[in-house]
Amino acid sequence: MNAVKGRTVLFVVIAPFVLTGAALGWLRESRSYRTAPPVTAELETSRLLPIGIGGAPAEVYFASGSVYEKDAYNLSQGKRLYDWFGCPACHGDGRGKNGPSFLDGWWLYGPDMVSIMASIRNGRPHGMPAFRDRMTEEQIWQLAGYVETIGAYKALIAAPSRNDGIHTRPSENRAPAVILFEQGPVGNRREQGPTP
Repeated sequence: MNAVKGRTVLFVVIAPFVLTGAALGWLRESRSYRTAPPVTAELETSRLLPIGIGGAPAEVYFASGSVYEKDAYNLSQGKRLYDWFGCPACHGDGRGKNGPSFLDGWWLYGPDMVSIMASIRNGRPHGMPAFRDRMTEEQIWQLAGYVETIGAYKALIAAPSRNDGIHTRPSENRAPAVILFEQGPVGNRREQGPTP
């Protein structure tokens, strides 16, 4: 009888912890590892302004909840793509090298998602190659979301994971642009005009 009573007490003590763990696991952010092909095709219909700067993403982008800029999984995928496709060779850790800096307050083609996506997909004059034939549409949006976090002036709710290596600047989830902007101009170039 004591063994049954002991098991009952043990069950009553452990059950709340198990239920709490299950509830927290259920609340975890859902992940979609692959976007449905019709949704990906619809993402390609984003509209740019005639000058190629700014515009409107496809309606499916808003219907999905703007996941490429608000979802930690997609931001981490974008971070991985940033390294895989050699973006640090020109943009470094966001401060710029041969290419422009994301942290100096200058976004030559605009800081919104559509402009960043268009820059990645179609390329830009003076050295930015087009990645339309090298990446899927979803990868382009993931990379655009990550680039947007690099130059963020306020911390976002979702952020990509930290690097394991030595950190040369604050991580993306700490809004590095505002921290570095307070330290003064970073990599300004004369051809860009006066300091913002």
